[in-house]
Amino acid sequence: TSKTSATTSPSSSCSTASTRPCRGRFPEEVRTAPPSGGPPLSVENVDMSQQINKPKHYTTAYDTQSLVVRRGHEFMVRVTFNRELVQQDDFQLEFLIGSNPSANKGSLVVVTFGSRRGGPWAGRIVEMQGGSVLLSVTPSATAIVGKYRTYVAISMGSGMQRTKRNAATDLYVLFNAWCPEDPVFLPDESERMEYVLNDTGVIYQGSMGAIVTRSWGYGQFEYGILDACIYILDSSRMPIYNRGNIIKVVRKGSAMINSQDDNGVLVGNWSNDYSMGVAPTAWTGSVAILQQYANTGVPVCYAQCWVYAGVFCTFLRCLGIPTRVITNFSSAHDNTGNLKTDLIFKMDGTPDRRATRDSIWNYHCWNECWMVRPDLPAGYGGWQVVDSTPQETSDGHFRCGPAPVAAIKEGNLCHPFDCGFVFAEVTLHSLTAVCCSDSDVVFLKKDRYGTMEVFKVDKTHVGQGLFTKALGSDRGQPDYDSAEEYGCDRDHSDIPDGELSADITSEPVTTSVCYISLGVVVVVCFIVFYCVWRCNAVGFVCVEENSVIVKIQADEYLPHLGGQNSIRFILTGSSEEQSVSAIKVVTLLSPALTVTVGQQKHYQEYLMFVTVTFTNPLKEPLQNVFMYLEGAGVLALRRRYFPKIESQASVSWMESFLPRLAGPRRITAVMYTSNLNQVSGVSAPLHPPPSSNR
Repeated sequence: TSKTSATTSPSSSCSTASTRPCRGRFPEEVRTAPPSGGPPLSVENVDMSQQINKPKHYTTAYDTQSLVVRRGHEFMVRVTFNRELVQQDDFQLEFLIGSNPSANKGSLVVVTFGSRRGGPWAGRIVEMQGGSVLLSVTPSATAIVGKYRTYVAISMGSGMQRTKRNAATDLYVLFNAWCPEDPVFLPDESERMEYVLNDTGVIYQGSMGAIVTRSWGYGQFEYGILDACIYILDSSRMPIYNRGNIIKVVRKGSAMINSQDDNGVLVGNWSNDYSMGVAPTAWTGSVAILQQYANTGVPVCYAQCWVYAGVFCTFLRCLGIPTRVITNFSSAHDNTGNLKTDLIFKMDGTPDRRATRDSIWNYHCWNECWMVRPDLPAGYGGWQVVDSTPQETSDGHFRCGPAPVAAIKEGNLCHPFDCGFVFAEVTLHSLTAVCCSDSDVVFLKKDRYGTMEVFKVDKTHVGQGLFTKALGSDRGQPDYDSAEEYGCDRDHSDIPDGELSADITSEPVTTSVCYISLGVVVVVCFIVFYCVWRCNAVGFVCVEENSVIVKIQADEYLPHLGGQNSIRFILTGSSEEQSVSAIKVVTLLSPALTVTVGQQKHYQEYLMFVTVTFTNPLKEPLQNVFMYLEGAGVLALRRRYFPKIESQASVSWMESFLPRLAGPRRITAVMYTSNLNQVSGVSAPLHPPPSSNR
């Protein structure tokens, strides 16, 4: 039953659940003397009609007690008054967001149901049955996104009688990919199902030719995640009135997912020392990360690019923004801003680490989100590159995008935001694997006087392929379907390429073999472990074209891999007349966890069981082994610790659970230990009925 409290001003507001008079500039609860004659109109109950609204707004999966709707589409509210309405009765719904709501800024919205003019949200009476009135409300397609407080206000003489603050009537408003007037409108229904509603996915890692998949739980519907995403915007101090602007929300989110310069969600770590937190390879998804950040307000340790991309995808999908994770193989980091990747070598052919500022990652993950771009010329809407991994600052903050994919493909780099940086990262491929280079890799040699001379340009190494999860499937698909040359002036026709090729193979875990074919005199081979560790140079001389095998034993590289399973080989060769170089990334195969799921009748529920099994394939024991289990919608994160797993020994771990959401669903398992990396497994699709206890 609604209650009221007395104040004197009908035009001020503050968000308080107290029964004391509200002393803000616009009190949310006001009572005036009832009119004479007959019972005054009052509110007995407000029902947000969740059973009707959530399925129509595709928000049933959100694990929250409050109604979640998407802007631009109508929802129903049933208000029960103490009597039947008469013509003289005048009432309105009020939706308030933020600590200082204002009608001018869109954070105080009045919805009327008669001839009297209201705010930008539309309202109408659908039906009346005695004192029960079903009301329709349609938020504007540009409404502020976030959590609103709901009130019913009745005109009483010279004032308004407002219902008491009631958390049960709180309302979340999201972006709406189903609404043609919303800037995030996505026309294709299958794409909306994948890029907005799919709460699990696949992130691609490894290297071109040896691509590996990693299952990731986005979990945008899990308990507390929607509040965590709003908390991120609050922590950024983003003004409430900007939170309906898709460009500003995405740009702020890109900055806040990393902790650089704004105390955001995740701390990056590429040092191989994760003792103060969780190793990036140990995460199964975004849920635990976002929950921890929202509960503590402290940045979560640790992340690398795929973790940033996975969490950013959760943030954007949770708010209703169509988003996907992209993996770019051989991704350049253009630190100098010249749209090239400059690799500098010393006189003896060894890389000059101190002088080289640019770098190449064996892969890099970012996101693309869908939106119109009214700030740009026609044709630059659609998919936009956004990246939350802290690499370079953009307008003073570590963030990237939204950069229109169409502009990057055309080489139009003058448009906001950060098109030039993304342009230098990628090479666009056709479906027939015919590629062309956006970002050349330029090899330069420094002489004794510090003068640098270009001795090779590789137009094919950077951006060897861009992949994202296919619609409705776990297989990968190329992200771009066309290849073009772009209008950048870089004429290197006078530079000899040299005759050097590399064919590198690897045996899982135990050894890696490098086959080098060359036609020059001295070759130095460097093995680089994910830009972390370098082995000593191996030099040899050959007087004619030859093939040389360089063997690297497991005990040489395993202690240095850290959380990674890729090795980058850089081969440089020189003679008196010519210098050549080649780069190759090898992905090592890791053993997998076996994940099986079963179920049995337990009272009135179908209790489900998941079992993880693993056998240690190494000749040495595994120490301090951690296993993690998680399944969006079915199983919250579970952990298990094994002090030691002996060589060739097997372990098994079983957990029971009651699923919250119906299938199809998957459960992901991850194992982390210091001397065996990237061990994971995923169950076959399961189709559980939702638990009646949730």
